[in-house]
Amino acid sequence: MIDMTSLRSLGPSLIRITTAGAVGAALHIGKGDPDMVDQTALDFSRAIMNQMEIDGEVICCEGPKDNAPAFNNREKVGTGNGPKVEFVIDQVDGTTATSKGKKDAISTLACAPVGCLQVLPDDGYYFKVATNGIAKGKINLEMPIEEIVTTIATLKKRPLANFTVIMLERPRHDELLARLRKMGVRIILIADGDIAGAIVTCLSDSGVDLLVGAGAGAEATIAATAVKCLGGTMLVKVWKDKKDDENRMTRLEAAGVDINKTYTEDELAKGNEMIFAASGITKGEMLDGVRFIQGGAKVQSLCTRLPSGTIEWSSTILKFKEHPIYKQIT
Repeated sequence: MIDMTSLRSLGPSLIRITTAGAVGAALHIGKGDPDMVDQTALDFSRAIMNQMEIDGEVICCEGPKDNAPAFNNREKVGTGNGPKVEFVIDQVDGTTATSKGKKDAISTLACAPVGCLQVLPDDGYYFKVATNGIAKGKINLEMPIEEIVTTIATLKKRPLANFTVIMLERPRHDELLARLRKMGVRIILIADGDIAGAIVTCLSDSGVDLLVGAGAGAEATIAATAVKCLGGTMLVKVWKDKKDDENRMTRLEAAGVDINKTYTEDELAKGNEMIFAASGITKGEMLDGVRFIQGGAKVQSLCTRLPSGTIEWSSTILKFKEHPIYKQIT
């Protein structure tokens, strides 16, 4: 356990990390090179992290399974002085979207005292449901999707025609999408970025009620951290796909995963001290994208934390010329 004051004081520094990742990625918006998007975001994020007065460790970073640039497993970050913390980081959630100039890409991370963040192995996909706190304890993943939707809609006193679901546009979701459309709900299909999709379900003015769909394990932990800070609920379990190789379940069990269990936000993000931070790369449902201005850039970010439950929106205007990290841009 670390001093709560120390963890809370990290908030502005964590936004500096995601801001750096966002700017690095945004330099390559629409250029068609996903690896350059990830690599520059990684370089900028790492440079900022290593200036921080923390004894930090990146316990997981999205990317290695796709052979994309990423932090090393258990990479030490920071000066080695200050609070002892761990990170799950995705310097670009929406690499493909960024490379194609599409919406909803963010740079994001979760931070907590050592031993609090559980990451499911980067081996296949996990089914995720996220919504605000009104449905806490009222839904489970044994329910068919129709029952999950109608339960939340009833709790929100919202007719199905005005109920909005957000999900990744993927072939693996075709059957799920058909069932939702049959119900008559509104659907937002996103190219990338199910972390932002989970978070907007917990923001009262977003107009989004539910995230559903299968995505990667690292993003599940980052999203669960944010959802927990925002008072929402998230359920995650192993997605059993007919395209899985026959040994996947054995590998997951060997790695300590209960393949039949539903993991909650409280299990993926343990305890009551944690911070989530994100910065927009391209315009999305949650954050505006990076805007390059004369000699710099403007970046929008979100930070939320426990135990306070504080939500902070911020807009950073960077001046590149004299900045030790960004001066290379000019």
